[in-house]
Amino acid sequence: MEIKDDLVVQFNYTLRDEKGEVLETNEGHDPVAYLHGHQNMMPGVEKAIEGKNVGDKFSVTLPASETYGERIENAEQRIPAKHLMGAKVWKPGMRAMVNTDQGQRQVTVVKVGKFMITVDINHPLAGRELTFDIDIVDAREATAEEIAHGHAHGVGGHQH
Repeated sequence: MEIKDDLVVQFNYTLRDEKGEVLETNEGHDPVAYLHGHQNMMPGVEKAIEGKNVGDKFSVTLPASETYGERIENAEQRIPAKHLMGAKVWKPGMRAMVNTDQGQRQVTVVKVGKFMITVDINHPLAGRELTFDIDIVDAREATAEEIAHGHAHGVGGHQH
């Protein structure tokens, strides 16, 4: 099945940095599922998958602009410590999750105060050229409900 808009695509991936070192993989876990053509996936990854078929395995190296975005200098913000999720004690360099109007966002702790913490709001991988090893394991027609909601449901997708 050729990958096109309105298909729920499932794939496995390994993410590598500029030196080829593995940063992240879903190997041994459920595949990632997303609704193709509905801006549910990084633009570069979605473009790379477009037109491929179930069973295809390939690698694609993408610039920052097509993955986590360019790094924005001085993108720091002070937030109350109680809003950081992921640890009880914070130290510079640690990563945390913060709820925002656009959903959860990963941030990096820069400076720790008694009640306020300064974080860098850039994604930790922003500004980097990244290589994705992708294995397309399945694709199916999206349901009318998935199209109406704008995302995939079920394993690897969004749960209601």
